[in-house]
Amino acid sequence: MPSVVKINVLTVPAEQREALEKRFAARAGAVESSDGFEWFELLRPLEGTDDYLVYTRWRSEEDFQNWMSGPMQAAHRGEGGGEGERPKPAATGSTLWSFEVVQQAAPKQG
Repeated sequence: MPSVVKINVLTVPAEQREALEKRFAARAGAVESSDGFEWFELLRPLEGTDDYLVYTRWRSEEDFQNWMSGPMQAAHRGEGGGEGERPKPAATGSTLWSFEVVQQAAPKQG
């Protein structure tokens, strides 16, 4: 069964980039222990766009959905913090792309 890739496209104005990156750094470990999680990358745009890409790879669609309905919702609700302390979102827009891995390669070991 092939892995699935989820790419969350976040539109982030230049003045919010630092805030977004700090929030992702602060959440280190939030997804890594989830069952079926395989990979995460936060990709910063270099030119021509304000879109960051949040790349995650999962063993299956079911594993991704389980994370979405449990740990991810708790993290985004800011469990443990008061509602009044919640910072405004750094992104002004968000789109989720879904892919199935049909081919992959790794560097050859010399």
